[in-house]
Amino acid sequence: MQNRIYIKDLKDNIGKEIIIAGWVDIRRDQGKMVFFDMRDMTGKVQCVALPSHVEAIEVAKEIRSEWVLKINGIVNKRPDKNIKADVLNGEVELEVVGIEILNKAETSAIDLSTDGYEIGEEHRLEHRYLDLRRERMQKNIRNRHKVAKLIRDYLSKENFIEIETPILSKSTAEGARDFIVPSRLDQGKFYALPQAPQQYKQLLMASGMEKYFQMAKCMRDEDLRGDRQPEFTQLDMEMSFVDREEVMNLNENLLIEIVQKLYPKKEIQEIPFPRISFKDAIEKYGSDRPDLRKDKNNKNLLAFCWVVDFPFFEKADDKNNPQAEGEWTFTHNPFSAAKPEFHDDLLNKKNIPNILTNQYDIILNGFEIGGGSIRNHDPEALLAVYDIMGVKKEEVEKNLFYMLEAFRSGTPPHGGIAWGFDRLMMVLENEPNIREVIAFPKNGEGKDLMMVSPSEIPEKQLKELGIKLNK
Repeated sequence: MQNRIYIKDLKDNIGKEIIIAGWVDIRRDQGKMVFFDMRDMTGKVQCVALPSHVEAIEVAKEIRSEWVLKINGIVNKRPDKNIKADVLNGEVELEVVGIEILNKAETSAIDLSTDGYEIGEEHRLEHRYLDLRRERMQKNIRNRHKVAKLIRDYLSKENFIEIETPILSKSTAEGARDFIVPSRLDQGKFYALPQAPQQYKQLLMASGMEKYFQMAKCMRDEDLRGDRQPEFTQLDMEMSFVDREEVMNLNENLLIEIVQKLYPKKEIQEIPFPRISFKDAIEKYGSDRPDLRKDKNNKNLLAFCWVVDFPFFEKADDKNNPQAEGEWTFTHNPFSAAKPEFHDDLLNKKNIPNILTNQYDIILNGFEIGGGSIRNHDPEALLAVYDIMGVKKEEVEKNLFYMLEAFRSGTPPHGGIAWGFDRLMMVLENEPNIREVIAFPKNGEGKDLMMVSPSEIPEKQLKELGIKLNK
């Protein structure tokens, strides 16, 4: 819109006639004058339509909340007695000269004047495009962008490159159920949506990329809870020629920079972050995600810690890992490396309950916000992991041939981590669940209430895919 300025810049245009555009926030008709607040993505300003501007005041009497307007107005300084300190545009108001109605709005299906917590979440998600207009949600989504940008800038300076990996992938045993996608051109066969870019990022290390990251979409068909979604975002990264300390130190420094630059009112309880073994965490706190805050009522206190030295294997449990085949299953993922002192035990498949993995989890206020490991780059070690889990070598060679071939082609030692980006944002924004920091989340049952999804598809489409449903 030609010559439009943002509401945040009105204070720099006192005495000038300008153009703004946005939504009517609140309207107050006081007889001879009409007051209303206008908002755009940068803030709000009070507008006043005076009797001296006849056409403007007639239109102003008609407008309602959430109408979209273009306003011509003069930026006036408020009288001293009316100045609102510490409020954007608290020292100015806009004298309305002309109003153009760009779009009218029906009465809003949900109240947008509050923070929204008092409204049933199902109702909010059904009208998410409205819910996102509220100030709290605007803040959450915009701050999410700022954190993502800082991460991208930080890692770029550290010589990482951002690489996108495929969404249509292959179904492999990684700990959760896959979402599968039928192939129309190759009927009876299926793609899988990636639970994580785990294999791709290791293949990128085999490719000589050395330092990779992406803000990756991950999809897992698992039971839901407040900090889970069927699709979520990871900050995913991988590095070649590193040990555990290098990976942990880089990530610790990045987290500190995010807090100090973007959340200066928050306090990190302890720097460097404390490190706790899995064994000590369980014995002392009863959890491998301990909340170490000294004052749990202080929302601006951030207690980070690393949990290390996890067992590589645990007794298989169909409920815990639906893809488990043998007596043992992995605790995190099958691609982790054993700690160096347990490497021979892994290859010889002995002392299994006591083998520790080179895994590290980053915990924040009782939430696991990230996990990673130094990986197996030795094909024999990967085969040993699957053998311990009861998967025959022939099956691994068939299903993961590309990984084994890559490892046999000269893959360097490597390791990385993946952050649960939504969880991190949830804690930083003091929100009760990750749905408050995701633009278009699913509800607690994994449903999109706005688009009404999942939904049935036409019989013709099923037929094209070679799919027949059981009634």
